[in-house]
Amino acid sequence: MTTLIFVLTIVACVIAFLLILAMLMGKDMNIEKTITINKPRQEVFEFLKYVKNHEHFNVWMQMDPEMKKTYSGTDGNVGFVYGWDSNKDKNVGAGEQEIKLINPGERIEYELRFIRPMQDIAKAVFMIEPIPGSQQTKVQWHFYSKMKFPMNLMMPVMKNVLSKALEQGLVNLKTYLEKI
Repeated sequence: MTTLIFVLTIVACVIAFLLILAMLMGKDMNIEKTITINKPRQEVFEFLKYVKNHEHFNVWMQMDPEMKKTYSGTDGNVGFVYGWDSNKDKNVGAGEQEIKLINPGERIEYELRFIRPMQDIAKAVFMIEPIPGSQQTKVQWHFYSKMKFPMNLMMPVMKNVLSKALEQGLVNLKTYLEKI
């Protein structure tokens, strides 16, 4: 009986520690990755503003080539919505991506609405800047999300996974654009 009480006390302490840690952790997840592409800014921007072009570099879009895709509106314009639904890859899941803002040649903002495997809303932003004195362009890919308590305890793992995916996506983008 004493052993059971000891084990239950240890489990309760671990749970309490994790909950306190989750309360102290922030809920905002911000990830930013940058790459330099050997193409002029306008060429990079014109490619990025069309969501259908993202299939050439976005790792999530490449995970399941057979996923169901839907489109609403005019691609490359505010209000365009790309929807996806993958029954093959649970990491892809289902959701929508809507173009919310376009600053020509400089910035594109998206709202991401995840349906499956978890419901969430996030924001993604591409910032495109010319590198003075060259035909190169700096592309920054930002991802913003809030994680609810106590799921924010998983933030370090999520940040790691998403950081790697954004980095790989930018490498894919650079490779693709510099070939065409």
